[in-house]
Amino acid sequence: MKKLHAGFWALGALLAAPVARAATEAVAVTVDKGDTGWMMMATVLVIAMTIPGLALFYGGLVRAKNMLSVLMQVFVVFALIVILWAVYGYSLAFSGSNAFIGSFDKLFLLGVDKDSLADTFTAGVKIPEFVFIAFQATFAAITCGLIVGSFAERIRFSAVLLFAAIWFTFSYLPIAHMVWFADGYLFKMGAIDFAGGTVVHINAAVAGLVGAYMVGKRIGYGKESMTPHSLTLTMVGASLLWVGWFGFNAGSNLESNSGAALALINTLLAPAAAALSWIAGESLSKGKSSMLGAASGCVAGLVAITPACGTVGPMGAIMIGLLAGVLCLWGVNGLKRLLGADDTLDVFGVHGVGGILGALLTGVFTAPALGGTGAADFSIASQVTIQATAVLLTIVWSGVVSVIAYKLVDMVIGLRVAEDVEREGLDVTSHGESAYHY
Repeated sequence: MKKLHAGFWALGALLAAPVARAATEAVAVTVDKGDTGWMMMATVLVIAMTIPGLALFYGGLVRAKNMLSVLMQVFVVFALIVILWAVYGYSLAFSGSNAFIGSFDKLFLLGVDKDSLADTFTAGVKIPEFVFIAFQATFAAITCGLIVGSFAERIRFSAVLLFAAIWFTFSYLPIAHMVWFADGYLFKMGAIDFAGGTVVHINAAVAGLVGAYMVGKRIGYGKESMTPHSLTLTMVGASLLWVGWFGFNAGSNLESNSGAALALINTLLAPAAAALSWIAGESLSKGKSSMLGAASGCVAGLVAITPACGTVGPMGAIMIGLLAGVLCLWGVNGLKRLLGADDTLDVFGVHGVGGILGALLTGVFTAPALGGTGAADFSIASQVTIQATAVLLTIVWSGVVSVIAYKLVDMVIGLRVAEDVEREGLDVTSHGESAYHY
């Protein structure tokens, strides 16, 4: 019973054996067309989050001479990771019986065909396994795409792709397996991560911060103006992220039912609260509130509610959003100065700080006394301890893998472009084209 209850909290209980079972199964198997349709739509929404959502959000924040390079990096990383996911990623994340990594049982999607089924949270109700594979592929792809923002404007395109492949293999896949697979170490521990606070946001943010240090600061950083070239595009990107996030969070319920409705309302409320608290903080500290602040606050709220969206109540979601807005505002200002890294697009300040906050507060607001869906004997202290363990393990794991991966890439092809290339801009020097013609 405990394992089944934990499975409802964490995305992944469904995957102990995501294939069709024999006709002798006690509960009759039903392929639910409504759930299948919803999960196909959720998959499309997550794709829209990445391309064009994340790409435009990031692209608008860099200088005009690097706009296309960021679009290209996000777009091609997405394409690369979904292929690697089909080849070996899905198998290593969602098969086997090991606590830390899966097996090669489904290498090249071996044994999966159009009639293969994956579990949902309701006994006997299934969706096509291909739909689940596609849905999870988008999670892996956007996670690797998030890292791009930390070292934008000065890294080799080939280095981005090689790093993404290595980091995906040795950081994303083990963390996903540990958190979302029924035999995973953190899953068995009882860690709650409904849609990716640890797997996606903290994991990517740590990799990005390490990259910001190892690639080095941009030429002229702190001396020259490096303001965003198009906050209009950034606002469009942030809006697409918010819309697509409903697929990201509510889709993680795997069924079109009241669980998805809870995740949906929380995904509406938390970013709204975070946007308001961020601009309120800006107004108090700077005397003015900005469009960039509103967009950044929205994303911070989305990040923070991700691990909690399926287990906290609406008022808990609002509280998480309010706290995320002000804390992530500090993350991209005060904390960034303390760290001393040129995290170009504040990946750690938003996704790292917001992800850690959300993961820890999941252990608080899941409590039934605070409107959450936890069991009657839910212990906030015990759950927060488990959540903190998951956060620390993710930080250490991603940090170690990232250092090794960047070192390998630097030795093989080099991480950084030449100084004259960086000054001219990566659009022309790396891709032979310009985003704008004047």
